[in-house]
Amino acid sequence: MPPAPSLPIGETTLDLVGNTPLVRLRGLEAEVDGTVEIWGKLEYMNPGGSVKDRPARQMLRDALDSGALQPGGSIIDSTSGNTGVAYAMLGAALGVGVTLVMPSNVSQARKDIVEAYGATIIYSDPMEGSDGAIRLAKEIVDRETGRYFYPDQYANPSNPRAHELTTGPEIWRDTRGRVTHFVAGLGTTGTIMGTGRALRRLNPAIRIVAVEPDQAFHGLEGLKHLDSSIVPAIYDPSGHDEGLRISTEDGWDMAERLAAEEGLAVGYSSGANAYGALQVARTLSHGVIVCILCDHADRYIAPRRLGGSR
Repeated sequence: MPPAPSLPIGETTLDLVGNTPLVRLRGLEAEVDGTVEIWGKLEYMNPGGSVKDRPARQMLRDALDSGALQPGGSIIDSTSGNTGVAYAMLGAALGVGVTLVMPSNVSQARKDIVEAYGATIIYSDPMEGSDGAIRLAKEIVDRETGRYFYPDQYANPSNPRAHELTTGPEIWRDTRGRVTHFVAGLGTTGTIMGTGRALRRLNPAIRIVAVEPDQAFHGLEGLKHLDSSIVPAIYDPSGHDEGLRISTEDGWDMAERLAAEEGLAVGYSSGANAYGALQVARTLSHGVIVCILCDHADRYIAPRRLGGSR
């Protein structure tokens, strides 16, 4: 078993991003013949509660270092939720104003969280999904020239760079170099592009497996069905070795299973990643698979009001 990573101590919130733990998914392993380990990387242990803390921090840091973003300035970007929470949290810590363009049907929990950090939300058409938010953010940036710094998470090389610098090396370190397969979903694609780049550099034999929804209209929030979506500029199909298309039902069922059997309450994209990891494991006689568990289920659960009906 890999040693537990020591918890970081930070001068600021930015220093707490990363060094998330791995947890072994033994219930899934029990379904597989052979000697196969399946590990989940608990990205909800980041201070903003998701894997998106990593690219948000890198994009803001790089923009401040280059002067593209001035201290006390403002940013705007499109998001389906988690990157928005990360921007809002880090913006509060840095004293940077944050405006987020989000589909109006993102979970109420995400809306409440970003507003608690002081961010402003502009809602896009829910029927257009993340692509509609992208288009609206670009319209605002073009119309209000000079008002905002626009990180553009779908095209910003700092997005995959965050994972190349942190996520990949952490997985290599914490599996003691034994990792054979890495599984992650396609959203902005930064996680799989950057992590895969780092792992391939350390061992070219490591297989990088991309997960995406099996149809355009799906319930795996945060993931993209690339054939029917605006393909992120940072995406390179050569950055992964194979792809798995996962149904909404399988992603949701796996998320519920991880909560009931492993004590891990995760979101539906995490469920899809874990389901993908299980499919990979079923093809192996031995191996060490790591999948990304992107965020916590509390991002998807509407809170009940005290005294309200159930």
